[in-house]
Amino acid sequence: MQRIFLSCLCLLLLISCKENPVQNETAERIDTAAYWGENPWPEIRKDRIDKLLPEAMKAAGVDCWIVVCRENNNDPIADHIGGENAGGTAAFLFYLDADGFHSKVYSPSGESTALADLKIHDEVVPVDRGASALAQAADFIKAQDFKTIAVNSSETNSTADGLSYTQRKELEGLLGDQSNRLVSSTELVYQWLSIKLPQEVDILRKAAQLTADWQIEAYQQVMPGVSTDADIAAFLKAKMAEYGVTDGWAPDQNPNVNSGPDRGHSHATDKVIMPGDVIQIDFGIKVYDRWVSDIQRFAYVLKDGETELPEDIAHYWESAKAGNRAALAAMAPGVKGIDVDRAQRVLMEKAGSEYVMWSTGHPVGYVAHDVGPNLGGSQAPSVRPASQKELKEGMTFAFDGFHAWNLDADNIKTISVEEMAVVEADGAQYLISPQEEMVLIGN
Repeated sequence: MQRIFLSCLCLLLLISCKENPVQNETAERIDTAAYWGENPWPEIRKDRIDKLLPEAMKAAGVDCWIVVCRENNNDPIADHIGGENAGGTAAFLFYLDADGFHSKVYSPSGESTALADLKIHDEVVPVDRGASALAQAADFIKAQDFKTIAVNSSETNSTADGLSYTQRKELEGLLGDQSNRLVSSTELVYQWLSIKLPQEVDILRKAAQLTADWQIEAYQQVMPGVSTDADIAAFLKAKMAEYGVTDGWAPDQNPNVNSGPDRGHSHATDKVIMPGDVIQIDFGIKVYDRWVSDIQRFAYVLKDGETELPEDIAHYWESAKAGNRAALAAMAPGVKGIDVDRAQRVLMEKAGSEYVMWSTGHPVGYVAHDVGPNLGGSQAPSVRPASQKELKEGMTFAFDGFHAWNLDADNIKTISVEEMAVVEADGAQYLISPQEEMVLIGN
């Protein structure tokens, strides 16, 4: 067991922390530029377009994909294709023909030179002022006679729903009879964004390790009866500032620190941490302003006379940990998300866990809840379509092992052992070493 006992020196530090809860607030920051190095996104983005997008188009049965970019109210996919700096309307085309995969952009002349300098696309066609990039793109599409033309209109995926109503109507008018060949890019975006390149997995691994390490460090600051959940959150916010990273999700709810009854996705409160509490930290960081981690770590506050986990908490912990390990063992290419969820639900029932409404896991990468298969649905009232999707090599997930129990007639507590993993050819592997033992905090 990992035991954390506070020395007199630590006590003094923690009393000081109550006056200024963010201990690292005035600490000297690391050299973030040297630590993180040059942002690898430009190279990775090009590799993703060249290596992964053609396969995604084939898997989705799409001949051509058109993304319309513009200033201020841009398409969510814009920065994945190099359209983040669009001023006037630009049309990005990706298509397959007998000669292979191609990319072609019709860009206003004011931005076309800079876009071409990125060397992302095969061809950037400057569009003179007063001319329509969308009209020129439509003419090209009609001349090529593509059978299926994907556009970013989606009922189920907000990342694939960036085409505005007016843009859609204009494009349909320009395509005329061929407008009936327009299809949603939902499946294409799903197939493309759900897979991560090996170099992206390495970045996620580094982010996950920092996320886990800081949580353990945060637990070392806790003084029972004095420290609050909000104090832990403030410590982690200071670590983020020190390392130059940002929040993995909504800042007000990251990190979610909870030493009391379940609060779901929530913010850390001023609840004082007391002996007998099980503390949950749900925490994620964004690195390079691109890739996101999502890791949970748990601790128990020893009561007077205790030197190890009491029997009931030890059972809950081992049950949750076993569920997490079972989920990992179930992950492999070709396995459906619902079956990964089922693998741990069987163990939860045997261990006497209360029902947990949350899915076992979710894709994680560019956002905390990314595009890809949902690891859930085996005991839900309704099953999401994403739970019926098959896992593929290169997909990355954050996933929980659950055990829930009743604190009293009105409140429940859940341990959710959350780790991150990548699907490989012969199964799945943790990105970092998982939490094996609950952190113990002494009085």
